[in-house]
Amino acid sequence: MPPQDATYAPHIVSLVRTTWDSRATTTVARSPLPDDSWVDITGAQARAQVDATAKGLIAHGVKPGDRVAILARTRWEWTVCDLAIMTAGAIPVPIYDTSSVDQIQWICEDAEVSVVIAERESHAARAREVLAQASTPLREVLVIDEGAMDTLAADGAAVTDGELDAALATVGHETLATIMYTSGTTGRPKGVELTQFSYTRHIAGMTDEMSEIILEDGASTVLFLTLAHSLARLVQHILLAGGVVIGYCPDASRLVPLIGTMRPTLLLAVPRVFEKVYNGAEQKAAADGKVKIFRWAAQQSIAHSKALDTERGPGIGLKLKHAVADALVLKKIRALLGGRAHWAVSGSAPLGDRLGHFYRGLGLVVLEGYGLTETNAASHVNRTGLAKIGTVGPALPGIEVRIADDGEVLMRGEQLFTGYHRNPTAFDEAVVDGWFHTGDIGAEDADGYLTITGRKKEIIVTAGGKNVAPAELEDRIRGYALVSQCVVVGDAQPFIAALITLDADALPGWLKGKGWEPMTAAEAAQDPRILERIQKAVDRANRAVSRAESVRTFRIIDGDLTVENGYLTPSLKVKRARVLADFAPVIESIYSGKHGGN
Repeated sequence: MPPQDATYAPHIVSLVRTTWDSRATTTVARSPLPDDSWVDITGAQARAQVDATAKGLIAHGVKPGDRVAILARTRWEWTVCDLAIMTAGAIPVPIYDTSSVDQIQWICEDAEVSVVIAERESHAARAREVLAQASTPLREVLVIDEGAMDTLAADGAAVTDGELDAALATVGHETLATIMYTSGTTGRPKGVELTQFSYTRHIAGMTDEMSEIILEDGASTVLFLTLAHSLARLVQHILLAGGVVIGYCPDASRLVPLIGTMRPTLLLAVPRVFEKVYNGAEQKAAADGKVKIFRWAAQQSIAHSKALDTERGPGIGLKLKHAVADALVLKKIRALLGGRAHWAVSGSAPLGDRLGHFYRGLGLVVLEGYGLTETNAASHVNRTGLAKIGTVGPALPGIEVRIADDGEVLMRGEQLFTGYHRNPTAFDEAVVDGWFHTGDIGAEDADGYLTITGRKKEIIVTAGGKNVAPAELEDRIRGYALVSQCVVVGDAQPFIAALITLDADALPGWLKGKGWEPMTAAEAAQDPRILERIQKAVDRANRAVSRAESVRTFRIIDGDLTVENGYLTPSLKVKRARVLADFAPVIESIYSGKHGGN
């Protein structure tokens, strides 16, 4: 455990309080109204709300070291509760708002949660089912939408500032800042223990490295990624400490209009969001009869960005084409993103070269990053001064990287987790001789920029002995407008194949742009014209790999892979093992030749 080091703040609350006190009359956060306008919250108001909530928790019997869970979507009250729990000396335990009763029960029992703060009645009902179980330490469920914040403030009115200060004084570098549960692509989620030092060290290092973004005058963002995920939570604390104004978006369907009214300078998203924006713009252009213009403009954007990486840079001819493309198409996409955004951070999965260059060409530099919950969300990120598209950047300050003989990425450093809660065996398996084994395969270039090629456990070994990393193929195929999800298969089989789902939301606009008759996703899955287009997308993806690694055939499967049906984690990663098990008959039909190829 790192010793108390005066170089870094003692805890997250100290960092945020310092910023809020210096911005007492200035907006530090925004909460949306139904009409997509915003309620501004000043530094003084923010601190008062956090302190009042913390006092309320103390009045409700929460003591230093207790575990309090937050079961809610991304909203301002989530942040208030998170900081209030720490201010009361307790440990926040985030729970995905999509979690089932069984998942909530597992986390409450494993983390020994005594209080759950739920967003609304549907969340609270699940938590109350857990409360009814004799085995759980849970004793109270509070509901934000039923007045929990006002109740806590009223109940805590008798708690003195001295009592609050005494509770916060129990928190230091060695104190757990959270028990953050992994999203569980395989097996039960593990509780990752992260200390206050892990956060304050990480915040200091990332603020130094990303100061151009964080300390920019008027810096702001719209936060919509779930705060139960390690990336969104870390970024939230970095931005709050740095004075970046955060607008909270609880519903992804409201993201575009809220970006329009917020006009952020920074976007934080996962690759699927960037894909959706691109595909949506292309489909709108198709519906307006301008798809050829859109695609030409996209080509100029990509070419211009690629030329920036050469010694000579873009030539005069390319600059002129890019200027025309900007006037016709690119500026409209910038406007869709609020008109002020020039930086974006992307994590959770590879973005891909095509989209990286497209967005940089229209003026939005997407800085890809990488990390796991165990590395406190981020271990690598591209820098503003040098962003290498296709990589996840160099390691952040305080983190060492080593590539094992089999290509696995190993790490150690001050920000990494200190253990899996009540699971020392899993920790000993993951950390060997001080090095955390990430389970990801990657390579570093001469500048230390890391490229991730896939998960070690997901490597497919064909019957011919060829090792295939499915992620690259999946990401490329999923980039096509009609494709929602793609799972590459072929372990111990003679060739590689893919299971594909169609994007039902994109389908109507795509069909309209083609001048084709409307059809359902199920009908589209059988339409020869659709199959031909998907085949072309597969063929394009295959150009990036050898013949032995290429997708020889595919099947479009019914429905989609979603969080709701259990095929995606809340962070939108595919639960591969479950897909392979549930769609085993489809996979068998591919290799038995029962239905032929596509």
